[in-house]
Amino acid sequence: MPDAIHYQAKLTTVSPLHIGSGKTLLNEYDFVACKGYTWRINDDALLDAQQVEDPRVMQKLMNCPPGDLLAEADFEIGSPYFRYVIKGMPRSGQAGAELREQIKNSYDQPFIPGSTLKGALRTAIAWKIARAEQLDPTRAELNRRREWAAQSIERQLLAPSAPRGKEPNHDLLRALQIGDSQPADPACLTLINVTVLNRGGKPGAPVELEAIKSDASFTLPIKIDAALFSDWARRQGLKLPHTELLTNLPALLNERAKIQLARELKWYQGITAAGRLVDFYQQLLRAQLPENQCLMQIGWGAGWHSKTLDDVLTSRVNWMESVIREYRMSIKPRREGDPFPKSRRVAILVQRQADGRLLVTPARPLGWVLVELEKAA
Repeated sequence: MPDAIHYQAKLTTVSPLHIGSGKTLLNEYDFVACKGYTWRINDDALLDAQQVEDPRVMQKLMNCPPGDLLAEADFEIGSPYFRYVIKGMPRSGQAGAELREQIKNSYDQPFIPGSTLKGALRTAIAWKIARAEQLDPTRAELNRRREWAAQSIERQLLAPSAPRGKEPNHDLLRALQIGDSQPADPACLTLINVTVLNRGGKPGAPVELEAIKSDASFTLPIKIDAALFSDWARRQGLKLPHTELLTNLPALLNERAKIQLARELKWYQGITAAGRLVDFYQQLLRAQLPENQCLMQIGWGAGWHSKTLDDVLTSRVNWMESVIREYRMSIKPRREGDPFPKSRRVAILVQRQADGRLLVTPARPLGWVLVELEKAA
């Protein structure tokens, strides 16, 4: 086996994907909604166009948001007053209404961080090992801090032979390196309205997001450092577990995806208004993929199941109930045996009816992508 195995991973979005920058944009201050589009304001260009030497103009600049400086004639594609323009508008037109920003580079070009893909792979690999070894999570010592609760389980699965304090050096995922994707044109962005959908089918309060639209493609470099699980590495005391999983990622990911897809389909089949979502999951379950392709769910809104050991945990019903209570994972009171989680985040279709009322239809889940692995020269 060579010291390193290189892949090119082509990632294509199957449903809208939001990976947040951590910044919340404000209506009239960071963006303006007009003519069916959301226009990201270029503050520098807009201020440069003002006659700041005029005291009246200066006073106006101090007392109004940047959006108030724009005239209707300014809303043209290619205008220097806007950094980029994306299709769709937030539901709220109030000044200060919030929009969650998609991660981009310094040129406003969206990309897929390698850390996002690696984090999803880490979870999937840990899940596969936990099932193969019939992990009993009830015997694990959970950290009292919620964000580190499963640290001992993760160490047991991915770095079982590591001396205390040396886990990163002996972690299986040390051998997996994933770079950021190439940037894409902002034209691949769209604005989506997202809501929390409960079992009754009633949508909650909307959240507005910039997101990468479906059918957008990105390429990420992947390197497997095979030298770390060679005979030489073992002689140095490095014993990475389950290294065979790193060279068979599509099969592992599809095994996990089929379980996720079937569960989500069953969940949405119980909701009258979720016909579009039922069709979506039925279509993915019928897909016959080549051996080098796989489905996975990543990013914001992908849900608890996609970011945890999933059925390895939920199959221990009594233990899971105690964990939910201990870490306050349920906002509302629940009865023992209630499904967890009780809701899903979904993109919605908003249509204005003839009488002026808004019709809200659950349309798509978030974060499903198709990944195709090709060995690089």
